[in-house]
Amino acid sequence: MQPTSQTRARIPAVSEVPEVSEEYARNPRKRKIDWRQIGLAALLIGPNLLLLILFTYRPLVDNIRISFYDWNISSPTMHFVGLQNYLDWFQAPDTGRVVFNTVVFTFFAVAGSMVIGLALALLLDQKLFGRAAVRSMVFAPYVIAGAAIGVAFQFVFDPSYGLIQFFLAKIGVDVPNFYQQQNWALFMVTVTYVWKNVGYVFVIYLAALQGRRRDLDEASEIDGTSPARHFFRVVLPQLRGTTFFLLITVLLNSFQVFDIINAMTGGGPFGYGTSTMVFQVYQETFVNNRAGYGAAVATIMFLVVLIITVIQVKMQERMEK
Repeated sequence: MQPTSQTRARIPAVSEVPEVSEEYARNPRKRKIDWRQIGLAALLIGPNLLLLILFTYRPLVDNIRISFYDWNISSPTMHFVGLQNYLDWFQAPDTGRVVFNTVVFTFFAVAGSMVIGLALALLLDQKLFGRAAVRSMVFAPYVIAGAAIGVAFQFVFDPSYGLIQFFLAKIGVDVPNFYQQQNWALFMVTVTYVWKNVGYVFVIYLAALQGRRRDLDEASEIDGTSPARHFFRVVLPQLRGTTFFLLITVLLNSFQVFDIINAMTGGGPFGYGTSTMVFQVYQETFVNNRAGYGAAVATIMFLVVLIITVIQVKMQERMEK
């Protein structure tokens, strides 16, 4: 088919096409720099970058530096000890219990928050009466201060007149002393944190569910797919990115829990019964006045979190390929 006169009119002639010099094509660095755009970017990014350096990276570097010193936080002088603080931590008899508490608390806090948050999001994504009020009630604990929740839950777990004691007494079950038994105390603070944190997971999952492809749900319903198969084959794959994001953020938040533990048990019973690594950093730095030792624990904790995050990112990249 021959091109029409209108088609030919829209095609520019060869002489109208601007020529690109050989030097410009060979050396892209000689292209004109838009200083206005660079200045605008620096103006917008600069203050945030400066705050990040001052309040995140500089304290991190200072913490690593202090970990090589023996320093009483109230003293103006520090004594260089090299890796001695790290060696002392690995050889300390309480380190095993602290690591155990950290791993158990973090694992069940992350798993409990993720599972319960997803279940609530699936439930409250349905058209139910009063779901807006229930959504607000689920999210509300997340915005309450952890110390306040810790104090409130002390009455829930009190073995003499707490809420749990009231219900267990109705069925004739003995109430464990949550404040005198290490494992029960760890269970107590873990449940309290999950109750507080589940609202955050719930809101993120609910937003992801409301943004998923509804046509896939309709196709699955037409095919007569069972609810369980529909969840694992249709819904869950669409939540993969959200799940990855929550795994990282909830893990980091759980690793840094201090207020609930401090309000409920103070790290006890028996010294380190519920003490995690972040609580040990506070205990050693501000109570025992061993700032160098506390900085060493904080550095170890930072390296562990960094390694876990890198592994998660690598796994996510493999899954997306």
